[in-house]
Amino acid sequence: MKTVREVSYEILRQEAMTTIFGNPGSNELPFLQDFPSDFRYILGLHEGAVIGMADGYAQATGRPILVNLHSAAGTGNAMGGLANAWNAHSPLVVTSGQQIRAMVGVEALLTNIDATQLPRPLVKWSAEPARAEDVPLAMSRAIHLASLPAPGPVYLSIPYDDWSRPSDPESARLIGRRVTAAGLPDNATIAALIERIEGSTNPVIVLGPDVDAARANGHAVRLAERLNAPVWVAPSAPRCPFPTTHPLFRDLLPAGIAAISERLAGHDLVLVFGAPVFRYHQYDPGQFLPTGASLIAVTCDPDEAVRAPMGDAIVGDVGAILAALADRVAQSARPAPELRKLFAKLPVSTGSIQPRRVFDMIDDLAPSDAIYVNESTLTTADMWQRLRMDQPGSYYFAAAGGLGFAMPASIGIQLAEPDRQVIAVIGDGSANYSITSLWTAAQHDVPVIFVIMKNGIYGALQWFAGVLGANYVPGLEVPGIDFVSLAQGYGLSASRAETDAQFQQAFAAALQARMPTLIEVTTAAKEA
Repeated sequence: MKTVREVSYEILRQEAMTTIFGNPGSNELPFLQDFPSDFRYILGLHEGAVIGMADGYAQATGRPILVNLHSAAGTGNAMGGLANAWNAHSPLVVTSGQQIRAMVGVEALLTNIDATQLPRPLVKWSAEPARAEDVPLAMSRAIHLASLPAPGPVYLSIPYDDWSRPSDPESARLIGRRVTAAGLPDNATIAALIERIEGSTNPVIVLGPDVDAARANGHAVRLAERLNAPVWVAPSAPRCPFPTTHPLFRDLLPAGIAAISERLAGHDLVLVFGAPVFRYHQYDPGQFLPTGASLIAVTCDPDEAVRAPMGDAIVGDVGAILAALADRVAQSARPAPELRKLFAKLPVSTGSIQPRRVFDMIDDLAPSDAIYVNESTLTTADMWQRLRMDQPGSYYFAAAGGLGFAMPASIGIQLAEPDRQVIAVIGDGSANYSITSLWTAAQHDVPVIFVIMKNGIYGALQWFAGVLGANYVPGLEVPGIDFVSLAQGYGLSASRAETDAQFQQAFAAALQARMPTLIEVTTAAKEA
C-alpha cells in the first residue's frame, strides 16, 4: 500500500507541479526525504523570498505552484509576500509542517497553534486534515481551489508524521482528476453588454492585471481599435495588460478618487476589464465617476464585483469576454482620440543620473521582449512612460504594495520564462527586504539583471510625506549600503555605475553574459 507521501507526490506530478519553492524546517523533512529525481527544489534563504519567487513563477506560468514553509514561524515570515500573492490572484499551494499529532495537544515546540487561522484572511482556504488519510484529498482540493477563479493562495498545515502513514486506497481516484471553470456568460448577457457599448457616445477602457494573466492583451487591443477608445491602465497595476507603444494607450491611472474622475472626464461609459474598481491609495476625495458617466466592470473575482462602490459588474472569464466583445462589437465611426504624448529622451547626464535617463538607456539596449519587475516605487510613472512593454507578461509589480516582492519574484519569473530577459529595477530601500534572493539566483544560475536605483532614501515615502504634510519624519534615509559587495558576497557578478557610459557598458555586458548580474546605479534623489 502506498504511503500518504507517495500518493501526494503522484498528485503533484499529474498536475505538473514538479518545481517546489521552499525553506524547510524539521517539520518538513519527512515530506522531503527521498526527494523524487523528476522534481526540483528551489531553496530560498528566507520565507519572504520563497513566497516571492513562487509568486513570480505562478504569475508567469499561470499554473499552481507548491510552496514549502516551516510551521508558524516560517508562515509568519512569509505573510507579507502572501499579501501580494492574494492581491495578484496567484495560485499558490502553501504547505506548512505541523508538529507530530501526538504532540500537538501539549503545544510542543514548533506546534502551529490554530494553524488554519494563521494565514487568514490572505488565503482562499486554510485547512489541517483531520486524519493522515485525508492529506491527499486536502492536497487535491487545495490545487483545484487555488486555480479556480479568482485564483489565489491556499494553505495546508500537515502534521509531519502523516507522510509515512498508509494512504486510503481510494485516494488513487484523485490522481488526474480535473476541475474546470466555464466562465463565458450567456448570449443574452453578452448581447446586452454589446448594446450598452454600442450605445455609448464616448467610451473609455480601463484594463487591469487579470487581462494580462489571461493573456487577453490582443483581444483588448482589438476591442479598443473597434471602439476607437482610449485605454488607461488601472491604478497601481501589478501587470501590463496593453502595449505601451499603442496609439490608443494613455497611461497608468493615478490612485486617487478625484484624480481618476478628472482623467476620465468627458466619457459617458467606463469599461473596466480585469481590475478592482478601483484600488485607491492616497486620500483624494471626490466623485467616484465623472458627471454623466456609467461604469461596467468585467472581473473574475466575485469579491471585487460586490465591493465596488459604483457601476455594474459581470463575473466571468475576463479573456473569453474580451474576445467575444472584440469579435462582435461593431466598428465605430467616431474619430480616433488624440494620440498620446510621447516623452522625449533625456540628453547624456552631466551629474548624477536621473531615473528617467536610466529607463531611456534600458529601453535603448534591452531586447524588445524583455520582462520588467518593478520595485522602484517612486519612479513607477517614469517606467510606464519610457519603457516599451508590448508583449503579454512584460511587467510585474507588488499587487499589495508590500516591499520585498521584486527581487525574488524576478527569479521565479526568469525560471518560468527562460527565453526572455528579466530585468528587475529595484530601489535601494526596497532591495534590503529580500536581499538573500541573490543567493538563489547565483546557486541556480538564474540570469536576472538586477538594477539597483541607489539614491540613499526611501523616495516614495518622502513623496508621500509631502502629500500628507508630514514634516521632519525620521527613518527615511538609507545611506551607506554597498550593494556591489553584497551581491559579490552572494556569488553574483556586480558593478557600480555613476555615469551614462558606465551604465551602458555594464548593462550591455550583462545582456551578453546571460548570468545573474547586479548593477548599482547612483541616481539623483530628485528629478531635475
